Amino acid sequence: MKKAEKKFLKAIISVVGILLIAIIGYQYVHTSKASSGGTAQTETQKEVAKRQKIIKENLTNYLKTVTDDGTVSVSFYNLGATSGSTAAKSKYADVYKKGELQVESNAHTAQTTASTYKLFITAYLMQQKLNGNFTWNSTNEDGFYRMIVNSENDFAEEQLQKYGMSKINKFISNQGWYSPVFQTDENATSTSYSLQLLLEQLEAGTGSFSNASDRAKILKLMGKQIYRTGIPAGVAAADKGTTVSDKVGFLDDTNNYAAIVTMPNGQKYILVIMTHGHNQSGFSGFPKIAKIAKKVQQIVYGADAVTKLEDYSN
Repeated sequence: MKKAEKKFLKAIISVVGILLIAIIGYQYVHTSKASSGGTAQTETQKEVAKRQKIIKENLTNYLKTVTDDGTVSVSFYNLGATSGSTAAKSKYADVYKKGELQVESNAHTAQTTASTYKLFITAYLMQQKLNGNFTWNSTNEDGFYRMIVNSENDFAEEQLQKYGMSKINKFISNQGWYSPVFQTDENATSTSYSLQLLLEQLEAGTGSFSNASDRAKILKLMGKQIYRTGIPAGVAAADKGTTVSDKVGFLDDTNNYAAIVTMPNGQKYILVIMTHGHNQSGFSGFPKIAKIAKKVQQIVYGADAVTKLEDYSN
């Protein structure tokens, strides 16, 4: 091999060596960064899991104390934070990822619904509208307003007569909700869990509530519901500015609420509380419902929500 060729070959080998060193160095740096990032992510995930465990255990223990005698049923389902909200931008927003904190107590025991049954009538009618068998007109608009906002009975009873209990019960059963809700000469019955499932559909705009305009109309009416001393009062006491779209129920010794709650920071959740007994009458059970609602919101979303496990047995 000639001198010039040897010199050229050495130059090439030198350049290749430099390139290899550069590539190896680049890979090392980026691998280290990825490894570091992965560790940080794992630590965040661990903290999220820890916080979720504390919240769920505290809420479970608290709800056991309020439902222990069988006269109260509670279903809680977190909906996560509204996109772009303060809560959604939190480092630990995943603590409140939709459905991750669901807790219930005595939630599958059938109870008298009182006027919360009107949510099932609402779902059925919205399905009929999707099927082309129901249209909005001045009569229906007025009937819905009085049924949801004022909790009057006539419109709902007319729908039961028009469509028949069996058809409405079949629809309810097909949704996977407790059925039969309606039986001749008996009070309507359901579970807090079934009301939760219905509100999940309403909030998500799925199932019977897949028409966006109709969904918005129903939620607006629920936001105007005039009986506000139960869940609405309780959650507002926990965090001023919290808003509620709900349906109330009261009959004899039964006081119920089924609600979608939106906090000022953007967190949303579903809360259903059904109560009876203890010589309740009229709206006398609403303060108890307010107390439970306030405590639930504090346990899940309060400033001290993730600090430690609490004892609620006393």
